[in-house]
Amino acid sequence: MTTQRSTNTHLRRILVPGLVLALVLFALSACSDDDPAGEVVTDTAEPSPDTTADDGDDGTDTSGDSGSPGDDSNSDAGGSDGSNGSDDNTGDLPGESWDGFAAAGDLFGVVGVAHDDVLNVRAIPDASADIITALAPTATGIVATGEGRLLPSSIWYQVDTDAGLGWVNARYVAFIAGTDDATAEYLATGSPGGAETMVELADMIADAFILDDSDGTEVVQTVAPTVGDLGEITYDIIGLGDDAVAGFRLHILATPSDSLEGFDLTSIERTYLCSRGTDGEVCF
Repeated sequence: MTTQRSTNTHLRRILVPGLVLALVLFALSACSDDDPAGEVVTDTAEPSPDTTADDGDDGTDTSGDSGSPGDDSNSDAGGSDGSNGSDDNTGDLPGESWDGFAAAGDLFGVVGVAHDDVLNVRAIPDASADIITALAPTATGIVATGEGRLLPSSIWYQVDTDAGLGWVNARYVAFIAGTDDATAEYLATGSPGGAETMVELADMIADAFILDDSDGTEVVQTVAPTVGDLGEITYDIIGLGDDAVAGFRLHILATPSDSLEGFDLTSIERTYLCSRGTDGEVCF
């Protein structure tokens, strides 16, 4: 008995390690057939490129309203303020109610809109909402309803138009006040009284009427130059930083020089554009 038990024990010591070694060799052989490195390979396809298209609607309209009806880069600007563009004037509106300075029946004029652009009137106070009509760069007599909305980055007024009620960005409307002659005031600055083109002359005049401490002032050509017996052009200067005077409208007239190589200033008609209201002559 003792000899048989010893023999069995001896065989187990030989066979068990051999069996383990054989299993290990079999496993290594299987890995080698699939992947020479013996590593697990994961299929990681490249992510597809971003194909989101830019539709070009930036909330303004410049082909008719920097925010023009063509590309909505029109002048109602500032981007979307969170509405869904619905044309339902009776539903919830973006922002919060704002009393502002416009009472029902007050009259606005369009300001700061380029001569080749328009001001969009929107169904709701949002630069991506439906356009119900468009107003010319120097349109006047626009009737306020007395309703306003304050949004995070803009203020909007409701107006009554031939196409119905709509909303305009307050940045592009103002109360139109009186007009004076600013020719002598300009010449007193020592600035040139003539230039080769009407645009060059108007640029120099506009620069002279920008306040030194005005940040964010914009100079906009609201009426394109015309030339006949007189040259004419109109610029709006807005964003002067005054809480009453929103800016000026400068109607510039010049005479073609005798050499026909330029224009000599004739007069500057300055109209005051008011933020809060006017008695018809001055801003208050």
